[in-house]
Amino acid sequence: MTLFPDMVSGVLSESIIGRAQTAGLIEVHCHNIRDFSTDKHRKTDDTPYGGGVGMVMSCQPIYDCYKSVLASIPEESRRRVIYMSPKGRIFSHGVALELSKYDNLVFLCGHYEGVDQRILDEIVDEEISIGDYVVTGGEVPACIVIDAVSRLVDGVLASSECYEGESVAAGILEYPQYTKPREFMGREVPEVLLSGDHKKIERWRLEEAVRITAERRPDLLDLRPDILESLKPKPKRERAKKQKSAGSCIENAQKAEDNE
Repeated sequence: MTLFPDMVSGVLSESIIGRAQTAGLIEVHCHNIRDFSTDKHRKTDDTPYGGGVGMVMSCQPIYDCYKSVLASIPEESRRRVIYMSPKGRIFSHGVALELSKYDNLVFLCGHYEGVDQRILDEIVDEEISIGDYVVTGGEVPACIVIDAVSRLVDGVLASSECYEGESVAAGILEYPQYTKPREFMGREVPEVLLSGDHKKIERWRLEEAVRITAERRPDLLDLRPDILESLKPKPKRERAKKQKSAGSCIENAQKAEDNE
């Protein structure tokens, strides 16, 4: 629900999200609040009670728009109405996972000085913020949430691996990525990535991810002590035990061959 539907449709009709809509994996419908104004000039806002600068979006057009949206959604579907607001819960990958469980998400995009509180109290389930800053309206923040949630829908990406190992989704920031050519402006691809040794590559990627996370988002590492633990060298006794176990396996195999 927005006063500027082209802002939303223009962004979400491109790339992966656009292709997902064409394939019928997701649907994005933009509802112009102005179409539901009963004012002869299609006015959707008014001056704030108590004074102050700017205009506040009025209840009536939003509520009538909301009723129209509800009429298009199956009554038994799980839905959530979200108002994009800097006062809301901070958006994160975890929130995206929560929202992906709903059948329908309805976004209310504010503009100007915001929306009459009474309509928020009447129809909104939750307010969500994309960060501690203010933008001119809720359309771009809504697009960010829709994009992040849509990527979690089955079939939108080639596989769940496409997002499970990415920054934040995996609990830490992602390791650096490289592609051809091997050398660019004197900078070369790390040798380990060319080695073909998958175990070494996997460990390098984890070490790099931890290094970057420690530098830029150390708070994330506090939530994943298991990752740091996995990088610690194993005690000598444990290594010796594994080697002994491997030796026993070889010895038993040789005995079995001798008995045949």
